[in-house]
Formats: sequence, structure tokens, C-alpha cells
Amino acid sequence: MNKNLFLPIILQLAGILVIIAEIIIPSAGILSLMAMGLIGYSLYIVYTGFSSATAALFIAFDIIIIPVLVIIGLKMLARSPVTLRYKLSSDEGVVSQSPELADYVNAEGTAVTNLHPAGMAMIDGKRLDVVSRGDYIDKGSQLVVTEVTANQVIVRQIFAIW
Repeated sequence: MNKNLFLPIILQLAGILVIIAEIIIPSAGILSLMAMGLIGYSLYIVYTGFSSATAALFIAFDIIIIPVLVIIGLKMLARSPVTLRYKLSSDEGVVSQSPELADYVNAEGTAVTNLHPAGMAMIDGKRLDVVSRGDYIDKGSQLVVTEVTANQVIVRQIFAIW
């Protein structure tokens, strides 16, 4: 091995280490730019000071090793203790809405504020944030809860039939 080839090899290895660091430490691309600079400068030295065969060998090495390192790094990151390993699901007791809100379906109440379409209502003696399906509902109107989804209590106005 030629002694002058020592610097490009060190720059290539430093670039690879910086790519690995980029996978582990989010840097908004700063480490990626640094890795590109190190690898690019290494290739510049090889192209200007050595044969084309040596330069082609460096390029082939980069084309093979960089994608392999990125894939291995991402797989290792997926198994790392810093990543979320479990899905949050209702099977494990995770719910997106309060369980007591489901009890309000078909309950009746009164609009405390004007609903256009969101507002406040008194339902079963509790003041709740409610929303209509786009309808404007006046304060004091009678309401019924039609459904509860994603922490939204959806209501409609009850019209008196005479």
C-alpha cells in the first residue's frame, strides 16, 4: 500500500463513521453534509493523485458500503432501546378517548352556549365541550348526543313536534 493512499482511506473511514453517527444522532443533515465532504475530498485526492483503477476501486467501495451501512444502521436503530418497540393499541389498554364519554351516547341535554358548530352543553348534569355536524344551534336548545369519537361529543338539536 502506498503511503500517500493513507489519507484518502482515513477520510473514507471517517466519512463512514459520520454516516453511522447521523443514523444515531439526528442532526438535521449536518452530519450527512460532513460525511459527503469527507468522502468527496477523499475521492478528489484519489482522482487527482492516483490511477483511474484506484479511483474506480474507491467509488465501487462507496457504492457498496454506504447503502449497506445505512440499512444495517436503520435495522439496529429499530432494535435500539431508544426507539418505541410497541404499538399502542386498545388490546393493551390504550384508548384515545375517555371511557366515560361513551356513556353519553343518546343522553339529552341543553346548549349552554351557541354552537357554531362547537360549544358547551349541560348533559347529565355535566358541562361538556360538544360539537354539531356543522349546524348552528342556539343557546338553550335541547340536544341529544348522537356519537362520541376521538374525544368529540357530537350532538344534534331536538326539535319539538306539536
